[in-house]
Amino acid sequence: MRRRRRPDTGIPLRAVVPNAVTAAALCFGLTGIRFAIAADWDRAVLMILIAGVLDGIDGRIARMMGGESRFGAELDSLSDSISFGVSPAIIMYLWALIEVPKLGWMIALLYAAFTALRLARFNARIDAADQPHKSAGFLTGVPAPAGAALAMLPLYAWIFTGLDLFRSPWLVTPWVAFSALLMVSSIATYSWSSLKLRRNIRFEALVIVAIVVAALVTAPWQTLAVLTLGYLATIPFSFRAYRRIRQQRANMVRRPSAGPEL
Repeated sequence: MRRRRRPDTGIPLRAVVPNAVTAAALCFGLTGIRFAIAADWDRAVLMILIAGVLDGIDGRIARMMGGESRFGAELDSLSDSISFGVSPAIIMYLWALIEVPKLGWMIALLYAAFTALRLARFNARIDAADQPHKSAGFLTGVPAPAGAALAMLPLYAWIFTGLDLFRSPWLVTPWVAFSALLMVSSIATYSWSSLKLRRNIRFEALVIVAIVVAALVTAPWQTLAVLTLGYLATIPFSFRAYRRIRQQRANMVRRPSAGPEL
């Protein structure tokens, strides 16, 4: 009598590395809260940024190693919810929103909840065949890492200018709420992973990357502020580009098929 094999419910070895990177991103995100409690704002922001970098490479590592799994996708969403939802919310609350405790805490909760809602919406549609934004090379709303970068923009400005204006809860409160709304919106935003460079501009792209890296090393907070504002400025263009693609698709559907000539 042949023995029945037990179903393999463990994590394959090839999935350990990408999942370890995701777990590291989670640890960096939580460490940002620790530095915020100590009022070490520079390091608090740095932890979130490192978490963002790790979040950007864990999926690529998984695809390179053939270690994609449902477990990894769920872990990634949990990590994103904490690193780019809970942690930025607490950092911004301890930095500025605490000046208006009730309203500030409500906005912090709103931001964290909206991040979780965005990730839940993404997970719910991950296997859906009909995804108009994704099929056209766009995302639905601002992704969680970009949302965290946007929410912390006043903090960057305060660090390099020292102006208390940027720490005012009456500026920070609506800004954090605006960043949260962008994440759960249905606005089409560019998906950088779907962008492809032409061969004749790849060298120029490398030059631009080198300039950005040099700027980040030399003047990190000013550069982060410029990059964040630059990303925000792309949203109207992505909205218009997707609307044009949607119109083209609608015209193709409405166009009657040519019948045989009589």
